[in-house]
Amino acid sequence: MSVPIRVEHVTKAFGQVKAVDDVSFETGPGELFFLLGPSGCGKTTLLRAVAGFAEIDAGEIYIGERRLTNVPPHKRRAAMVFQNYALWPHMTVLENVTFGLELRGLGRRERKAQGTRALEIVRLAELAARKPNQLSGGQQQRVALARALAIEPECLLLDEPLSNLDAQLRLEMRSEIRRIHDETRLTILYVTHDQKEALSLAERIALMREGRIEQIGAPRELYHNPGSLFAAGFLGEANFLSGLLLAAEGGLVQVETSLGLVKARPAAAPLAVGQRCVVFVRPETLELWPRKVIRPQNGLEAEVEEVSFLGELDQLVARAVVSGRPAPNAAAGGRAGEAVELKALAPAGRLAAWKHGDRVWVSFAPEAAGVFAAEEVAEAQQ
Repeated sequence: MSVPIRVEHVTKAFGQVKAVDDVSFETGPGELFFLLGPSGCGKTTLLRAVAGFAEIDAGEIYIGERRLTNVPPHKRRAAMVFQNYALWPHMTVLENVTFGLELRGLGRRERKAQGTRALEIVRLAELAARKPNQLSGGQQQRVALARALAIEPECLLLDEPLSNLDAQLRLEMRSEIRRIHDETRLTILYVTHDQKEALSLAERIALMREGRIEQIGAPRELYHNPGSLFAAGFLGEANFLSGLLLAAEGGLVQVETSLGLVKARPAAAPLAVGQRCVVFVRPETLELWPRKVIRPQNGLEAEVEEVSFLGELDQLVARAVVSGRPAPNAAAGGRAGEAVELKALAPAGRLAAWKHGDRVWVSFAPEAAGVFAAEEVAEAQQ
């Protein structure tokens, strides 16, 4: 049976540092819920607190309706899968999977039955007699998942489970984790710093920064409607232009940037005319036009620096110019004389015709760009 995980005002400090600072959230029953953020943001500490391996200083944690304060890890009905898999090298796959069942006092026949069922879920039943050193990295990860499933938990806690795998295996294991979740409908609380992993798998994401939750939402919502510049910059790539808000009309704002006047939509809190602000634009929303055509809406004059083939995508980097000269960097922390780099992404072949030195217009639709208050820039870069 799937149950929700509820975290209420949890705080955990190490000395003077608050690793988790008054965090609250609730998963749905059977939800694949991600804690995402940079290293040191508190996501693993929070996961360990849910598992019972980290004692909290304040707040409450519930699995279903059970309040878990002072409940030891082995009585929480939660199974944790660690980064390093923690498999016993001298045991067979089946013995590793049933180890937790033996500690719980189950008989040999029952242990084998539950362990075999768990291996069938991860599609490794035929390798039950092998030792861990006879398995690939992906297979070892699935053994760790099977061991967690064997105890029939109410929820799974995954701590960076794919971080030790190469790129191809990570892709394969994403599909496996999605399949296992869809089959078992267990509540899964999943920690990662990998944005693509979270965006491709999660039903909802809690984005963390410096011990706090920055924003919670579905992957598409966080990507297309970030609530802060930190969220915009952490979840995928973005181009940033600072400027001054000149007017607001019809749900859009006009911003005077160092590269010219652009229109965009307010991304978060309302902005006032005359306020310093920052425009962010995703690379995949940029369009390129020959310089000889009439300037398109939100057109920025630029010069192509390089075009890179990334397999399924082309990436183009252009240097924005003003009056034929490189523009001062509009991003926070930039120094006068630096060029403004604009990155564009498109399906392979779409950008291949452009070459170094081409003079172009780089444009975007107003609805594709968001505007934040400039005060957020320094925080977003931390």
